[in-house]
Amino acid sequence: MYKLLECRPDSYQAWYQQGNDLYSQGDYGAALASYNRALEYYPQDYWATYRRGVVLEAMGNYQDAIDSYDRAATIKPDNYWAWYEQGCIYLEELNQYYQAIACFEQVLIYYPQDYWAVYRTGEAWRKLAEYDKAIACYNRALELRPRDFWSYYRQGEARQQSGELELALESYNLALAIKPNDYWAWYHQGEILQQLGKFTAAIESYDRALALDVDSAQVWYQHACCYAALDNFNWAVTSLEKAIELEPQKYLKLAVSEPIWQEFGKRPGFIALIASKQRKYNYLSE
Repeated sequence: MYKLLECRPDSYQAWYQQGNDLYSQGDYGAALASYNRALEYYPQDYWATYRRGVVLEAMGNYQDAIDSYDRAATIKPDNYWAWYEQGCIYLEELNQYYQAIACFEQVLIYYPQDYWAVYRTGEAWRKLAEYDKAIACYNRALELRPRDFWSYYRQGEARQQSGELELALESYNLALAIKPNDYWAWYHQGEILQQLGKFTAAIESYDRALALDVDSAQVWYQHACCYAALDNFNWAVTSLEKAIELEPQKYLKLAVSEPIWQEFGKRPGFIALIASKQRKYNYLSE
């Protein structure tokens, strides 16, 4: 305890400051105790109530943290952080998306131009599969930050998940214009092109993804499937072998079960590949 607290144990300010110091040192339990003592003397103080929520969140006590943030918001309804932090917990930790949206909407009452509250509202709607509402939020976020990679990328995801594949491609292209070395945007672009039957273009996107992560088994496998769809036996088998080497059990199973490989399964080279990998990895087909 600080000497100040030894002399004045009823000092709100000293307990509050000690809570801040202990939190910055990572001593969350002691910080929480200090904020609780501060609130004994000044129970309506916004900052001690809010900081108490911050500590509880850091400790993983999410519901208690929400209660503390909610109390802070009651004390000072127009304060951004109490509403915003509640919303983030509901969104990212508790998967309670309607509650998250309600909190972010409170933020936007007082700060209608806040990018993060708009963007995260879109995230909550996307996770609820309310794709039109999510896309509207991402569009609003892009009005606030016109060259925002994440809003274009999530817009692409929402459009892809809702089946608007051509529009999703447009969104991923805009994301990649901002961040050309993003693995996931190239991968999802490849997925869509593959779904659309544009196998050569899909391979080009998968090549870009592999240039960023050469050990991605899922990309090697889809790469192989595209070559198989083009009846390019040599490249299909080469890519399939890479996928199997990276994740043997998963991709051996797919190689003997997925329809794309049925015709290849009659060819000696393919039969020999699968047999050798099954022996190498002690794979038993189900």
